[in-house]
Amino acid sequence: MHKQYAADDIRSTLEKTAPTVEVDPSTPIKASQWIEFLTREPSETTPRGSRTWLARSATLVVAYTTAKAGDVFPRVHQPDEYAVLQYSGSAPLRVRAGSDAAEIDEEAFVVVPPGDSAIEILEDGILIRLFSVVADDLRTAALNADAYAEPDLRAAPLGQWPDPVDGYRLRVYRLADTPIAPGRFGRIFRTSNLMVNFLAEEPEPRDPRKLSPHFHDDFEQISLAVQGRFVHHIRYPWGPDSTRWRPDKRREIATPSICVIPPPTVHTTQGVGPHQQLIDIFSPPRADFSASGWVLNAADYPARPGLGIPEGY
Repeated sequence: MHKQYAADDIRSTLEKTAPTVEVDPSTPIKASQWIEFLTREPSETTPRGSRTWLARSATLVVAYTTAKAGDVFPRVHQPDEYAVLQYSGSAPLRVRAGSDAAEIDEEAFVVVPPGDSAIEILEDGILIRLFSVVADDLRTAALNADAYAEPDLRAAPLGQWPDPVDGYRLRVYRLADTPIAPGRFGRIFRTSNLMVNFLAEEPEPRDPRKLSPHFHDDFEQISLAVQGRFVHHIRYPWGPDSTRWRPDKRREIATPSICVIPPPTVHTTQGVGPHQQLIDIFSPPRADFSASGWVLNAADYPARPGLGIPEGY
């Protein structure tokens, strides 16, 4: 049993996996990152008026765009896969990648292969893309790039997981095909470099007596808030150097926003609005979620060798 969670939390069944990074207890803990996109100047604005904000973690770049119909967002010589997150507020769009193309006008997880691609916006709405920090132009343009001038020595490095079983291509996973189900935590998808969990839209605030404080030994969590309001609660463990101790941080944040939660902070997130949705992002993919059998596209994306995960998961 996983002792971090209450017995009635499905995550209590997760098997604890060995960390990929071993550090001395004196290794500094990174500060968390809190970014409300619409309160910042955008990273770029198109002639049609689409506005994009770029923000990063140790391994990922989130591109959040208020997109205008007719705009096209190309990637030329993209070095690795990237993902598009389609939720209920997303813009309908057309994706082209090589000889593949798809139109998406519903909630979905979209994987775009390396190389040249383009996303065309069909109606005004939100466009959310996830890139690894391998994309130099996006990494350096992030609003919080300075926060990672020094690497996070506690965070697991990006590290490519195995290639997809039938090669790189455009993939569309429609959420309607995988509804929230008992016995499974959220809706989890994996690529060769990241993992996303689409948590359910919640029609009421979270019960403050049923939060789930926990920590991750060696990987970051990006909590992407797309609807509602949230309070992120973060507790920084004490190391031997008391001059580096940080007080607990509890802060309400509006949407759209991200909170980058560094390891090994104790954290939990509380929805406080009348209706909210959170999407959790991890890079590299989580070994414990992968071992659970909860990854919905595991047949397409093999797990990293050595995790002790049965074939097919």
